[in-house]
Amino acid sequence: MAVDIYPRIQEGLDKKRQNLTEFLESAPEAEKEICLCKEEQGLHTHLHVIEESLEKIEDQTLGLCVVCQGYVDPIRLEVDYTAHVCLDHYSEEERRRLEAELELSQIVQRALLPQQIPDILGVELAAFHRPSEIIGGDYFDFFRYRDGTHGLVIADVSGHGVSAAMLMSSLQTALRTIAPESDSPAEILERINRFYIHNINFTTFVTVFLARFDPANLILTYVNAGHNPPAIRRKGYSEITWLRPTAPAIGLVEEFHPRTESVGFSKGDSLLLYTDGVTEVLNASNNEFGSERLAEVLLQKDGLTAVDTLQLIRQGVNAFGNNRPLADDVTMIALKVSE
Repeated sequence: MAVDIYPRIQEGLDKKRQNLTEFLESAPEAEKEICLCKEEQGLHTHLHVIEESLEKIEDQTLGLCVVCQGYVDPIRLEVDYTAHVCLDHYSEEERRRLEAELELSQIVQRALLPQQIPDILGVELAAFHRPSEIIGGDYFDFFRYRDGTHGLVIADVSGHGVSAAMLMSSLQTALRTIAPESDSPAEILERINRFYIHNINFTTFVTVFLARFDPANLILTYVNAGHNPPAIRRKGYSEITWLRPTAPAIGLVEEFHPRTESVGFSKGDSLLLYTDGVTEVLNASNNEFGSERLAEVLLQKDGLTAVDTLQLIRQGVNAFGNNRPLADDVTMIALKVSE
């Protein structure tokens, strides 16, 4: 019976409500602007859905089927606490889609897959990851889309430690499961958001930059879901181009409609993906390293390789923070088109 799992659902929803409310009340305005991508009302709507679900737990109507007045399968409620129709009452097409989502939810629980930096003809790639604790909440990965183009992703879960690392593990598994069936970053993130938004075990949110890079025409197609804007340095130019958010972070808003954008590269151009552990490093005066200093570092020298770019940033960040222990995870990916 569905009411048997009410205590677990209530615990997860209470924690999620607390985390999202604290984010709204205490996060700096700059962080909220990036994470929400002008969709703050969507977060309020999501909080309202959580409140309604908690009220339904109180009167034992959560998961009550509106067709037959029985309860939906408890497994479904775990991955979507808003479910209110039994599978038997869905059309064949709707049932197949829901069963596919349930199958995905089981796959997502499997072990973390190993990361590898791919060889891309005409492109240099380098990555750096250092958690602030033994395990962290940052994530990066490389994979292939259905058409063979290359996938790049960097993400940051709100929080640290074991729980954050477990969420990142499931995100990686979900991406690697969905990507071979798709050519669209937006489609992938829409599916992932559907999986997480009403999942009782997902009590926070995740910022994600997900891209599709085609080495044949040097086009990067991307969705920035509330993540720190990646930086593009054009060969011969003295300014940085920032890839601003095109969607809110995963798990923040009730209605999630990511916008896809594309950008072209030329020989000698470079791209930097990073998490906020880079820009939020503090110096002795409690000033942040920030995006302006990051841009200054990127513009210091011409012709750097991808590996040298990451090394230069690490040196700049460490010097600024006086080599103090990290307060947050630091993750970076550098891509450079060979000259």
